[in-house]
Amino acid sequence: MTQRKRNMTTAGIFTILLLLVSNIFMTFAWYGNLKLQQMDISSSWPLILIILCSWGLAFFEYCAMIPANRLGSQINGGPFSLMQLKIIQEAISLTVFTAIVALVFKGEPIKWNHLVAFGFIILAVFFAFLNTGDKNKPAKDSTEITTTTENPHSPESETKL
Repeated sequence: MTQRKRNMTTAGIFTILLLLVSNIFMTFAWYGNLKLQQMDISSSWPLILIILCSWGLAFFEYCAMIPANRLGSQINGGPFSLMQLKIIQEAISLTVFTAIVALVFKGEPIKWNHLVAFGFIILAVFFAFLNTGDKNKPAKDSTEITTTTENPHSPESETKL
């Protein structure tokens, strides 16, 4: 294994670990207030206090999410395209959410249709990483402007700028 490939593998693993940490904080920021209410801890709190507490947790989500995206993105030399990063994040998000629901919100049932939906998310990850062609093939220059003169249907009348 070459050094570059090892670096890409390491970047991919760290990206996924940071996304996992980020999504744990995200899930508690978004849904933790419901557990606190269920436990009768925050029932009398004003909504603004609940929002501020959730926002505080979301700060730590961003402290992991932003480095994960920067480390993992091909824009910065990482192994993943933006679409792959987003789809990985969504799959991790649902995995973390399902685990937290099962462990923290024990009364919330996980039904067969939830599992099927989760399976489709896993398929989305598969398709996001499916090799669909030559990555090195240059994209067509979208800045090309074509003008036509006289007969617009004649190929000889096109001028490329």
